[in-house]
Amino acid sequence: MTKALTKILPLLLLSAAPLSAKEGKHLFILSGQSNMAGLKPAASFTPTVEKKFGKENVIIVFDAQGGQPIRRWYKGWKAEGAKAELNGDLYDRLMGKVKAATEGQEIATVTFLWMQGENDAKTGNGAVYGDSLKGLVKQVSNDLKHEEVNIVIGRLSDFGIKNPNFKDWDLIRKVQVQVAEDASKGAWVDTDDLNDGKSAKGKEIKDDLHYTKEGYVIFGQRLADAAIKLIGE
Repeated sequence: MTKALTKILPLLLLSAAPLSAKEGKHLFILSGQSNMAGLKPAASFTPTVEKKFGKENVIIVFDAQGGQPIRRWYKGWKAEGAKAELNGDLYDRLMGKVKAATEGQEIATVTFLWMQGENDAKTGNGAVYGDSLKGLVKQVSNDLKHEEVNIVIGRLSDFGIKNPNFKDWDLIRKVQVQVAEDASKGAWVDTDDLNDGKSAKGKEIKDDLHYTKEGYVIFGQRLADAAIKLIGE
């Protein structure tokens, strides 16, 4: 199902009473490469979900590393003519944090929030990206023994559209939307408007690979709003 959440949801959503359909805490796992690494959850994501569900009812795990391909998370990654190296090592690091944070806790919902794909677009691995992303979500589901995992995908920005150095950029953008549509509980958020303005270092940027200082705050808000909507369905 398509849920392109490009605008911040009304304040009414954020002030609604906490959901109590299931017992346990809401687990949010945020991972990916540099545009996830640039996010500061405390700036917008964390306060939004805590306001909705209560601070005592959420667990947030954040682990990202810039410049990395999806194979470093998806253990089953393979592509014709390509050598699979370091498959799943960053996933193991991520899940180590997840398991430490959830030990002894009852988990009501799991939401996997993903911002990655720039590396795979540049190296031309878009053809296997969709299956890899779906496989990654299945990995999370299996390892946490949680059958239904919500997924929120940050779609690649407009930076690499028709850029010959990122030949699979358009393809991966389309694939990310399709994966969200195919998921039983999936959403994607737009990032096309987040890379114009001033960077964290005060530099003026336009259609940049990375987002502006304010762009990362908005990105975190959009991720949180999308996750809240999925949990409420």
